[in-house]
This record gives sequence, C-alpha cells and structure tokens, in this order.
Amino acid sequence: MVIPLIDFNELDGDKRRETMATLHEACENWGFFQIENHGIDKQLMEKVKDLVNQHYEENLRDNFYDSDIAKSFEKDNTNTIDWETAFFIRHHPDSNINNLPNISEEFSKTVNDYIDQLIKVAEKLSMLISENLGLEKNYIMETFSGSKGPSVGTKVAKYPQCPHPELVRGLREHTDAGGIILLLQDDQVSGLEFLKDGQWIKIPPSVNNTIFINTGDQVEVLSNGRYKSGLHRVMADKNGSRLSIATFYNPAGDAIISPAPKLLYPNNFTFQDYLKLYATTKFDDKGPRFEVMKKMADGEISLPV
Repeated sequence: MVIPLIDFNELDGDKRRETMATLHEACENWGFFQIENHGIDKQLMEKVKDLVNQHYEENLRDNFYDSDIAKSFEKDNTNTIDWETAFFIRHHPDSNINNLPNISEEFSKTVNDYIDQLIKVAEKLSMLISENLGLEKNYIMETFSGSKGPSVGTKVAKYPQCPHPELVRGLREHTDAGGIILLLQDDQVSGLEFLKDGQWIKIPPSVNNTIFINTGDQVEVLSNGRYKSGLHRVMADKNGSRLSIATFYNPAGDAIISPAPKLLYPNNFTFQDYLKLYATTKFDDKGPRFEVMKKMADGEISLPV
C-alpha cells in the first residue's frame, strides 16, 4: 500500500489541482501522508538527528536500561508501559529548551533553527487543509491562535533495542490530541504503524528527509469529522533503536475549538419549511439551500409565506 506523497513543488504549477486532490484524499481517507520538497534545509535536518542520537547515547541510554520500564519483564508487567525514552521541548508561545538538563548550546540553536523552518511548513499545511475544506485559508491558524498564537512543541523520543518486542509496545495505540503533527523520523529503523481500513500499515523509515504528517483530534473536530485523526502505535524492535522527532502544531491552551460553522449541516428546522425552499430550488445545488436553512434556523432570515 503506497502512502500518499505530497510534493510541495507541485503546488505552484500545472499540477496544483491534482496535488490538492491527493492531499484531500489523504486527509479524508488516511489521516496521514508524507511531504517532500518542503523547503527545510536537509543538512539542518541531518544535524538535528545526529545531535538527538548523540544526546541519547550520552545522557539517556544507560538510564533507560536501568529504569523500571526496562526491568518490567522481570515483573511480567508490560501491558501498561511504553518501551521508549522521551522528553518534550516547548517552543511557542514560551520555550523551555534552555531549562532542560544536559542540552548544549549547539543542540538548542540547531533545534530552534529547525523549528523556525518547520513552523512555516505547518502554517502552509494548515492553509492547504483549510482550503480543501472550503474554509478561508487562515481559518485553522486563526482558530488555533487563542490569545498568544498556536502552541508548538516537540516530543523527542528514542525507542531502544528491546530484548522481548513481542511482549511490549514501543508506544501503545492512540490518536494524537492536537492539530497537525510533523514527524522527522529514523531513516534506518521502522516501527511506526497506522490503522487503515482495519489493517495496521507499516510506515517505512523516511527517505531523503521527507516529513511524515498526521492529523490529530482537533482537526477532526474542526472539520466536523471529515478529516479523522488516525490511530497509530510504535512497535518495539529487537535489532534497532528508532529515532522519532515529532513536532505538534496545536491549538493554544485557551483556543476555543468547535466544528467550523460552514461545515455543519443545518438543524432545528421543520420539514415543512425545507419543502417550501426545495420547491423553488429543486434543480439547484443543495449547498446554498442548506446555507439558507442554517440562516433561517439562526433567525437571520425568514422564508417568504
């Protein structure tokens, strides 16, 4: 099964309509896709991965294998744990990267430079998704903004080699709570899986620094269920240690989230009123008819007697 791939270069040329259709189909029927030619400096992406792997080897690896998680097999208690070691970096509106332990100045600067470029990609995706939903292009961005702008943070995770991968998940099945998730992942070790049509789809390692995208619960709510968040998990691996750098472009904590009114069906009207309107608009598109019924139900207009 071929995972949808969105080429950002094709959004400005003759293939824009086709590319937008692919994006819509990916959001509606998959909940995940990949993007290429996104404009982020590939050397910077490689440096981020190198620094994260170095940080893991120097500061996290030994502690993980000495932790209760690693010892859980001795207690036969693996149903409620995740075979991962991770930490979370807040970027916007308030950064915590300089307060995290054992983070070098080089690490901090490199990650910040990467996030500055990645946020532009997230904003572009939010506009493309808004457009495909028939909304104003800034709709998602403005809805997510709250009082201080969208919330952006990164979960930096490693899924260490596991002696008994058949007994534990790297990360248990879940959907993501937020908005748009942009994943810079391992280019060697796989493990991420998404559920589609009742089957678990194995997501291969990233090639040429493509970025893997999935949509979260807030996009499902905002789209009135049209773009559903995808259930996913990470499988533990006996032979490799997998890298995952997942950045979340989320609503602000005080952002008010609800289905976009334009995507809601009309409600609280009588069938008799609908038939009156239908009698004069039967052979017209139903969309404008629904909009009239919404306005009538909201008291903005009344039907002629």
